[in-house]
Amino acid sequence: MSSDGAYPQFELPFDLSPTTLERALWVVVALSLVADVITTFVGLHLGLAESNPVARSAIEGHGLAGMLVLKAAAVGIALVCRPILPTAYRPIIPAGLVVPWTIAVCINVYTISNVL
Repeated sequence: MSSDGAYPQFELPFDLSPTTLERALWVVVALSLVADVITTFVGLHLGLAESNPVARSAIEGHGLAGMLVLKAAAVGIALVCRPILPTAYRPIIPAGLVVPWTIAVCINVYTISNVL
């Protein structure tokens, strides 16, 4: 029994290997990390509150250093888990960081824009 043709096959108009995709996603991880930290602290400066209770506790107790330690821990766990996966599936690791951090940045920018 063969499943060839049972599911639609989509191909990108350019060659994108899992390694290339992973590298691109790590760049986006770095950008979203910086953007999240910046927008979080701009929002706090404007009188907004951090909604994540773990991040709020770290920021209240240790300020920027607390936030950076949380982000470093997340990236560290991702890097430790990375070799466990086969190469083809490794882009899911940075994607797991990019998605929530980018959503957080969008929420932060929206919230900040409503305050200004």
